Amino acid sequence: MLSESARMSSAAEARFRINAPNSKPRAVKVIALDQPSEAVVKHLASLKWNGATFLTASAFEGATRKSAPFSMAGWLSDLTGRTKDLLAEIKTADLVVMVVTAGEESHAASIIGEACYLEHVMTTALIVGSASKTDEALSHSLAQVRPHALMVVIASAEEYIEDMLIALRA
Repeated sequence: MLSESARMSSAAEARFRINAPNSKPRAVKVIALDQPSEAVVKHLASLKWNGATFLTASAFEGATRKSAPFSMAGWLSDLTGRTKDLLAEIKTADLVVMVVTAGEESHAASIIGEACYLEHVMTTALIVGSASKTDEALSHSLAQVRPHALMVVIASAEEYIEDMLIALRA
């Protein structure tokens, strides 16, 4: 008797395989939430992807002062510095990946997560730099992103982020 794996590899079963790529590429938005993760996202953006868009929300800290009016369109930007509208970016996404450095402030995760929830867009948070930080710093970052991400990955090395994005079909 053939194993299930061997049976699925047989010529008889091959006729059921779809030998074409997905008809619609995945729209992934990768957003750096702090200054240190912005360098990681800029490096990732220089690589070849299937249509991923790389953004930064690190200007969010300056946008939350009580003296200035808050604007959803004022703090998200692409890597060249052009301002982007958060809701418009999320409406065109299948997946939003938030990148944060362990120990850094990532308050933008709550607004991004809420917008993704309203638009039914899946969220993932990738925490980088955990190997060089204390458990308290890592816990601080986890507490900020965990309520707003369906999946959280703690990466000890930045190279792992690239592998995760490939696995997520970015």
